[in-house]
Amino acid sequence: MITASAFEQFEIIRIIPIHPFGNFDISITNSTIFMGIACFFFYFLFSNNHQDLVPGRWQSVLEILYENIYNVVKDNIGSEGAKYFPLIFSIFIFIAFMNLFGIIPYTFTPTAHIVVTFGMSLSIFIAVTLIGLIRYKSDFFSMFMPAGSPLLLAPFLVIIEFVSHCAKAISLGVRLAANLTAGHLLFAILSGFTWKMLTAGGFIAVASIFPFIIVVFITVLEMAVALIQAYVFCLLTTIYINDSIHLH
Repeated sequence: MITASAFEQFEIIRIIPIHPFGNFDISITNSTIFMGIACFFFYFLFSNNHQDLVPGRWQSVLEILYENIYNVVKDNIGSEGAKYFPLIFSIFIFIAFMNLFGIIPYTFTPTAHIVVTFGMSLSIFIAVTLIGLIRYKSDFFSMFMPAGSPLLLAPFLVIIEFVSHCAKAISLGVRLAANLTAGHLLFAILSGFTWKMLTAGGFIAVASIFPFIIVVFITVLEMAVALIQAYVFCLLTTIYINDSIHLH
């Protein structure tokens, strides 16, 4: 029963059903609403100018996030990365908010669904490919044949490099969704186990303090994972952009 209830947090619920053309479904779901909330929080955080000479706590947090993501872009793309910084920073904040929502009871985590994360990773894959094609035109395909490779191995290397390149469209999304799903499942199962012990009464209720402490640590860990996964997503995105800008 615990395992079954743990999966309920991933259920897509249609809040406002919309079917304009028969089976064409554009209904507003719980996933849609929480993605909208993430966009609202993003706007709310950065709609005001935080430019105090002596920054407060919140401005300091924003400046730390800004500086860290900027350094990621600069270190992996170089001087040309400045124009991509707004995109990378927006992706980080958006994913971080959606990841953190899942820690709050009775909320929904859009990034735990592969359809959401794959949609983001596929969009990034198409974008970085277009960047390379626009910049290098037909020379872009030279990236599938590493320099100095024997001509005899060309067919095998081209296939391997092509598959490796296309895997970017999947790897980003799968990594993010898998990590969040596993973490939320573990959190839900331990929480349910702790609650059953607490309501059992007697010695078992007293013993529930141990799994409760574990749940607290898991909560802190989940918060860290939520931010780390957003960071990793952005880090890999900058690496993919760099690969398209600077062919090997």
